[in-house]
Amino acid sequence: MQIRARRTPLCDFGHINRTKGNNMTKKLAALTLSTALVAMAAPAFAQSQGDWTVGVGLGYLDPKSDNGTIAGAPATIDADTRPIFTAEYFIRDNLGIELLAATPFKHTIALGGVDAATVKHLPPTLSVNYHFPTNSAWKPYVGAGLNYTIFFDEQTALGDLKVDDSFGVSLQAGLDYMVSDNGAVRLNVRWFDIDSDVSLNGTNIGTAEIDPFLVGVSYVHKF
Repeated sequence: MQIRARRTPLCDFGHINRTKGNNMTKKLAALTLSTALVAMAAPAFAQSQGDWTVGVGLGYLDPKSDNGTIAGAPATIDADTRPIFTAEYFIRDNLGIELLAATPFKHTIALGGVDAATVKHLPPTLSVNYHFPTNSAWKPYVGAGLNYTIFFDEQTALGDLKVDDSFGVSLQAGLDYMVSDNGAVRLNVRWFDIDSDVSLNGTNIGTAEIDPFLVGVSYVHKF
């Protein structure tokens, strides 16, 4: 988590870890490029209007954070892996509306290498996805949507920590590999725009810019 904060005796959040963010951006760009190349390599095969898919898997959520300071010590926030779930309805051939849900992600905040706080969040996201038609077992897609991140259960010995809920855009690229007529293994990468006001003991101390990537592997079944 990177927090742009006003100077206070309690907290001072630093700049974003650009190297980490750039690496994840390159991964998303590479997956998007491979998605387009696979789509162009085969003739069209429509995914039908009215189809439903449900997915269950694991998601690795990696916040774009580092180099902040809290109470004069460097702060870092770890990543977390949790079960993720998707449901998608095709409103037209190849075009679907998808809902992403997950069990709560939990992150530990360390100060100077010592664990100092924890926070949980849920990232429900509604997206519109376009699935490129192919005649192969590979089914690439891209999507964009809106994310509402709910923060809760903030715990710290520094006082009463509060991270406000966030509303922002989300982008994704993914690739399905069909293992049967109705089943597929899915790999996808999502990016979330998450900005949240942060307060300590009721006093606003700045804005958190988290902007995490979520890398997911799931089994998806079509009904």
